[in-house]
Amino acid sequence: MEIPFIYGRIAEAEEFTGREKDTKRLRTNLTGGVNTVIMSPRRWGKSSLVHHTLEEITNSDKDFITCHVDMFNCKDEEAFFRTYANAIVTASATKVEEAIETVKKYIGSFGPKITLGDAASTMEFSLGIDFKDKKYSTDEILDLPERIAQERGKRFIVCIDEFQNVENFSDSRAFQAQLRSHWQRHQRVTYCLYGSKRHMLMNIFADYEMPFYKFGDIMLLQKIDSEIWKDFIVKRFNDTGKRIAPELAMKIAEKVECHSYYVQQYSQLVWLLTDESATAEVLDEAYEQMLDRSALLFETIIDGLKPRHISFLTAIANDEQNVTSARVLSKYNLGTSANVKNLKAAVLDKDLVMVGKNGKDLEIQDPLMKTWLRRRYRD
Repeated sequence: MEIPFIYGRIAEAEEFTGREKDTKRLRTNLTGGVNTVIMSPRRWGKSSLVHHTLEEITNSDKDFITCHVDMFNCKDEEAFFRTYANAIVTASATKVEEAIETVKKYIGSFGPKITLGDAASTMEFSLGIDFKDKKYSTDEILDLPERIAQERGKRFIVCIDEFQNVENFSDSRAFQAQLRSHWQRHQRVTYCLYGSKRHMLMNIFADYEMPFYKFGDIMLLQKIDSEIWKDFIVKRFNDTGKRIAPELAMKIAEKVECHSYYVQQYSQLVWLLTDESATAEVLDEAYEQMLDRSALLFETIIDGLKPRHISFLTAIANDEQNVTSARVLSKYNLGTSANVKNLKAAVLDKDLVMVGKNGKDLEIQDPLMKTWLRRRYRD
């Protein structure tokens, strides 16, 4: 029997839920030529949303070419241009021969090396472009989707994941300015930029001094509502011949604060531990299993922090609101109130906390880590 809950990969088809409004907004933007930036803490479902939306577009309108660029391994500008060119060429070709012709026609001046997969009929190939020996202009690559779209009478949608990695490039601001100078002139290409580090994306897109300020519509992704998760969990259990009471399904969602990754993981563990009908005892057992599986990761994260960073995180995990009060400073050994500013900046930079809905108080991003911290550093 196929397991009805997934985590750690793209949610597809019936696995995808609760993002109807987000999908509609993103689809309207991308098909309407509105560049879009998606921001949210990690593992809230950004990649699944983009994937689902692109599938809807390609299945309903053949005038669009859609492309996904993953910048996860891009450590510098050269890696970006290679990755970008590969993704654009692959997306715009249906077979290897067509891809080779695209390379020759549009970026042949780079003298790229083309590596094919085992079978010549597959689209497994990569471009090797040498930037060191010759001073080639990268304008051709940045304008590649626009040129292809114009000549084919199509529209191009380019989605770039882990875009915040541009912040780590040697001359990041100049590189961002180069990208923006090209992309803002494109008439037939729409860009969707997103990533897993919200604070870095905010630096890129919300700072009026940065090149990408007001580049497009900013979507601040929210959590999926617990009622939607409840119905989804109950249905997925029913579809596989098992049962779970609505109140228990709601408890799953609320226990992990509607965090998409953990709702799916928690539901999967409960489903695996259930023979016919889930019980409260099964929910408790599944939750402890989740904590046990995550403990090593949390220990590794904590081992890389300074003692006061850990104390500050513990205070946040314990829902201390006024972290600069004399009581909190003393209880958690945080030093002076002025020092709290540095502690806050440090844990925000590591994406361990996020600003709450009220725009002021901090929250631990990972709800399981919050529980782990509370238990690990009890009074």
